[in-house]
Amino acid sequence: MAAASSSDSDSGRAESNEASSKWLDAHYDPMANIHTFSSCLALADLHGDGEYKLVVGDLGPGGQHPRLKVLKGPTVLTESPLPALPAAAATFLMEQHEPRTPALALASGPCVYVYKNLRPYFKFSLPQLPPNPLEQDLWNQAKEDRIDPLTLKEMLEGIREKAEVPLSVQSLRFLQLELSEMEAFVSQHKSRSIKRQTVITTMTTLKKNLADEDAVSCLVLGTENKELLVLDPEAFTILAKMSLPSVPVFLEVSGQFDVEFRLAAACRNGNVYILRRDSKHPKYCIELSAQPVGLVRVHKVLVVGSTQESLHGFTHKGKKLWTVQMPAAILTMNLLEQRSRGLQAVMAGLANGEVRIYHDKALLNVIRTPDAVTSLCFGRYGREDNTLIITTRGGGLIIKILKRTAVFVEAGGVVGPPPAQAMKLSVPRKTRLYVDQTLREREAGTAMHRTFQTDLYLLRLRAARAYVQALESSLNPVSVMAREPLKLHAVAQKPSRRVGHTLQLLWPVPCLRQAPRSRAGHARSRLGTFLPRTGGALTAMVQGLGPTFKLTLHLQNTSAARPILGLLVCFLYNEVLYALPRAFFKVPLLVPGLIYPLETFVESLSDKGISDIIKVLVLREGQSAPLLSAHINMPVSEGLAAA
Repeated sequence: MAAASSSDSDSGRAESNEASSKWLDAHYDPMANIHTFSSCLALADLHGDGEYKLVVGDLGPGGQHPRLKVLKGPTVLTESPLPALPAAAATFLMEQHEPRTPALALASGPCVYVYKNLRPYFKFSLPQLPPNPLEQDLWNQAKEDRIDPLTLKEMLEGIREKAEVPLSVQSLRFLQLELSEMEAFVSQHKSRSIKRQTVITTMTTLKKNLADEDAVSCLVLGTENKELLVLDPEAFTILAKMSLPSVPVFLEVSGQFDVEFRLAAACRNGNVYILRRDSKHPKYCIELSAQPVGLVRVHKVLVVGSTQESLHGFTHKGKKLWTVQMPAAILTMNLLEQRSRGLQAVMAGLANGEVRIYHDKALLNVIRTPDAVTSLCFGRYGREDNTLIITTRGGGLIIKILKRTAVFVEAGGVVGPPPAQAMKLSVPRKTRLYVDQTLREREAGTAMHRTFQTDLYLLRLRAARAYVQALESSLNPVSVMAREPLKLHAVAQKPSRRVGHTLQLLWPVPCLRQAPRSRAGHARSRLGTFLPRTGGALTAMVQGLGPTFKLTLHLQNTSAARPILGLLVCFLYNEVLYALPRAFFKVPLLVPGLIYPLETFVESLSDKGISDIIKVLVLREGQSAPLLSAHINMPVSEGLAAA
């Protein structure tokens, strides 16, 4: 009975979660064996029958045996092998003729394979790059048997380390061989010409001349050679070529090629470059603090995911708008566009199995999956307009359908501005004085700013001079010498009573931290190595009415393990006003960390109600410059004044 009741409660909880969710679970296959990224997923009506299929550029388990798969519903419709790992997949219209069925473009290695009706249609290969002349000369010498394979390997390794032009694939394969395999490889390939071929790293589509959904589009390719290529959709010729400072890994475009367009490329150097039409080089640059893991354009905002587990929003000119922190690492990103409601949001797949949907920095929805998400794709699948395709790290496939009644709202309430934004502020009326002052600031703004800057620099200069003078004159309660790390605290009080008040010093003196020791064990006492520290200041607390005061000095050795010996304490004072029976005495051995109280008496001799300063100096035997100093502003002796 208990087991039955627990199973009933679990089923009821699952039903309630499904009822409150915005998604319908259409399909889940943990053994689908699909290993891909978001850039290798595409949804399109490949046959023109209104049935949208899912195109997958599958990397294969462990990156072995890549294949092109086309899914219809949960089943694989067709499957064909690929010569290299896929980099991106995209669907686009090549021409305006009927029937207007989209073509499929799959970037793999140095080629773009174009399919129409799931049949091979065209193969575009990237143009070859000029080989390294030194590498070409070495292979020519090997062809004429003027150098042996071992010498060829040593010289190719030197070229690879120093040359700006990278080696060809043939040379790179040769450097990976064992010594016994080199001679056979050279005999087989020495008669072949050296070819240096780059590969495609990313791909997207750009509308040609119309912004319609069914308009003709161009292919935009990013290559390992730090270039962007725009291809003609019919002749597959290069329409435009742009250079980047680094290798592009993510692309986002907007606009039309024949009118005006913007292109954003996230690169391996951690920057996002923005290009415009007729620009051969980037116009704007967004410097990120970490490597990008995704790039999505939401309306006019570029959303970038970084390896620091955060999403960043930027304008097309590189201005940062917002930042959202994620609970886990971001593995993939893609766009969610619900055309029926005019909603665009960004989806982020996390390493903890969550899919988070954000509109700007507002969280709209969280989807939890049984494994880490590796790819996301949202769009029309089959005959459902709003379908979410998710693949997991273990090769699983998840298909979810957005409910027709689902409405995305922010986690904190309804989408829109905060209610406080609609409140009218009670702005006071402008007075005549305010208007005159505003006009004066407009006319003399430059002169006022220069005057302010001059006064500010003078203030900083005087503060720095006073600080240096205090260090050089030892006018500070903490020693700046690393060999004698001391701290001083002075208290003056009357022995008979404990009724007193607190006095401030003549000027505040910052406490300082000692310089770290060097590797050789010697201490450094440069001014730039001392930093201010909070909580340490010399104070003099006077208790009593006079004329006799008890002066207590608290001396502390702030060293970690080294005791201090051979210190002296000296008092400088006006002998007409004060008398000290012990104006000079020795300090005992100071153990690190302990506070030693040193006491003496001060007697006020004046009956005129005046007071003066008593200077306390801590010295080392044989040295004239003090290690520490303190100025005690003595109070008026109220006993003599009353008499």
